[in-house]
Amino acid sequence: MTLAIVLAAGSSAAGLTTSSGEPLADRLADQLRRAGAAEVRFAATLDELAALADTATGPLLVTGTDLVAHTAVLRHLATSPVGPTVALVLGDPPVPGRTAVREERGQVVDAGPLGELDGDATGVFGGALRVGVDDLPTLAAAARAAAVGARPVAAPVGPAGDVSPLPATGGAGHEDPGSAVDRLVAGLAALGTLIFAQRVRLLVAHRVEDGAALVAAEAAVTSVDEDRAELRLSVKERDDFFSTYFVSTWSPYVVRLAARLRLTPTGVTVISVLFALGAAVLFGVGGRLALVSGAVLLYLGFVLDCVDGQLARYTRHFSAWGGWLDTMADRAKEYLVYAGLGFGVSHAGLGNGWALAIAAMTLQTVRHMTDTWYGALHDEAARRPRTTTGASGGIGDRLNAASTRVQADTGSLSYWLKRTVVFPIGERWALIALTVALFNPLVSLIAVLVWGGLAFAYTGALRTLRARWMWVPVLDTVDATLHRDDGPLARRLPVVRPMGPLTLAVIAALGPAALLVAAGLGDAPDGLRWAVPVALLVLLAGGLGAGAAHNGPLDWLVPAALRAAEYLFAIAVGVVGGAPGWLIFGYVFVLTVHHYDLTARLEKRQAAPPLHAATLGWDGRSVLLALLAIAGVVSIGMATLGAYLLVVFVVSVVLAWFVRPARGARASAAPVGAGGVAPR
Repeated sequence: MTLAIVLAAGSSAAGLTTSSGEPLADRLADQLRRAGAAEVRFAATLDELAALADTATGPLLVTGTDLVAHTAVLRHLATSPVGPTVALVLGDPPVPGRTAVREERGQVVDAGPLGELDGDATGVFGGALRVGVDDLPTLAAAARAAAVGARPVAAPVGPAGDVSPLPATGGAGHEDPGSAVDRLVAGLAALGTLIFAQRVRLLVAHRVEDGAALVAAEAAVTSVDEDRAELRLSVKERDDFFSTYFVSTWSPYVVRLAARLRLTPTGVTVISVLFALGAAVLFGVGGRLALVSGAVLLYLGFVLDCVDGQLARYTRHFSAWGGWLDTMADRAKEYLVYAGLGFGVSHAGLGNGWALAIAAMTLQTVRHMTDTWYGALHDEAARRPRTTTGASGGIGDRLNAASTRVQADTGSLSYWLKRTVVFPIGERWALIALTVALFNPLVSLIAVLVWGGLAFAYTGALRTLRARWMWVPVLDTVDATLHRDDGPLARRLPVVRPMGPLTLAVIAALGPAALLVAAGLGDAPDGLRWAVPVALLVLLAGGLGAGAAHNGPLDWLVPAALRAAEYLFAIAVGVVGGAPGWLIFGYVFVLTVHHYDLTARLEKRQAAPPLHAATLGWDGRSVLLALLAIAGVVSIGMATLGAYLLVVFVVSVVLAWFVRPARGARASAAPVGAGGVAPR
């Protein structure tokens, strides 16, 4: 249940009356109810707000009394899926008495008086915020500190990324914003709260101080067609070139139709999976008509892949389950297409299509792992003071400044080149559709591998330079053994600290890579069974860094390096053991599903899957494969192990997303004394 609080303290707009004759604060309260708040309370002081935060059991919506905005603006804030705590941010120039903010990658990394920001302001606080349940104690602490004119101070970020509040400092020497809601959000940011930014686009939101400003703001609000604006807002503000010009130009019409048909975003996701599956089947069948038809289906499937997110934004139907499913479905669709292309190449006698499909899937997965962890690194660096991230000039600083300039130059040639060269999903699907329709599946897979490899080299080189400059040990802020996917063996191996976890992970990949090359070049790969234990020993070197601190500037690459090491070992064992290409592809596909689940949980800030221990870890799975190779039963063993991991994954999904939430809901609803627990 969402509780909304209208905070009147310190606001010069508390007595303003709207054109309809009702107090502005009352209209805000009515808008908050229509935005989804179950209850609206008024707080005259920050101490009252702190008391309400102490007893709240759900997220809080907090606004001042000076906000004039579309109801949709408040609804977007209340339902924003980006994070638990979100602040409304306006693009207005900072003025005295208003909290200025600095954003990076959608996060409010600093907030306070303009002269005290660690960098240039990118906007101003819009006078409204949503605070997640876990951040309510911090909200109460910030409110009590602001009530006495003090500024709370966060302790330095520790090795685990936690931030503890230090005693608040006095307001002397600080230019504190005037209104209570401004002081509140500044205090919340000072305590290290992860605050996401909700920008106002196409709709209208203004903070007013007098009657003239109120009249002007109301006129601006009424001049905008709210529903039409919301339909346009369903399209991402910044997307890739292909998505922007070949999908989003007409997908809003599909969104409106889907909304009228009462389709859910999850339903659209399922339909897009069926389209991709149909395209994969047609690619495997071969023949010009089938290839062209498959390309059309692939394009339409990508359109629906965009529509599901746009429909969620238009209808404001967000859920953690839907976000997770969308992430997993995107990867499953792409790799199903690779499988169809690989089968089509082999079926047409054009070469070893399964080898190309496996290579494309492995390359793309390792790329995604680096994308995920570089994003986490960048976010962590943005949240820290610049003096702690090595921002002292040099090539990293220049690269960062150049990237910022290009990103700000929206629509320019350099902007589109930067977004296209990294080979995003829209461009990947467009390349596959065009090459398979004009040529054949072999050309399509080779094109994906070439462009994907070049994009990986480009992004890897630039990110390495920038990461060395930032020097943020992001893996030290999470459970490293979970995201390394270590099993019981790796966790028990001795720690070799001087070499570092990244060096050991790279060494771990070299043995399997050498075995795979030898098996691929040799005429009798079965004769290399003796080399499998040697490659396994080299692979297990990656476990020698499991217990070491992952605080090097490039240790964010460790998960990707371990993924590459395990995939290469599985492929090499399959080749040595004579397993068919489709079976090796299927086994590695199951591994990628497991690893994407881990990264999706990282992005959603969720705990480990319920049955994570049953997946055995990269080390345990590799040891089993090596034993299967020595025993000469690779095909049967790989099929059995893959089926086992798939069953574990499915059961874990059911437990995590259906069984446990249902049990929690029943426990919360059960009366005390009848086997239930009281709601907290």
